[in-house]
Amino acid sequence: MGYKKATHVLPHDLLLKVQEYIDGEFLYIPRISDNKKSWGETTSTRQELQDRNQRIYDDYLAGKRMEFLAEKYFLSLKSIQRIIGQLKKEYN
Repeated sequence: MGYKKATHVLPHDLLLKVQEYIDGEFLYIPRISDNKKSWGETTSTRQELQDRNQRIYDDYLAGKRMEFLAEKYFLSLKSIQRIIGQLKKEYN
């Protein structure tokens, strides 16, 4: 989410009308529902997490213990169990 200066994007009459309701405060204007982006769509974070989870699963299949994986990837044991469980379901 980026900030834009209202004086740069709104017509003067509309700006005056908005100032009647909120003057000098921050105002969040939500996206039109058709324009909403899903989580991770605008960054590489989603792909990075998928890659990490695949490495965790590959390590698990190679015989690494879940406790070791939790330490290696700085995650809780529950998170490692969840990731491995999800990928097991996906591949079976």
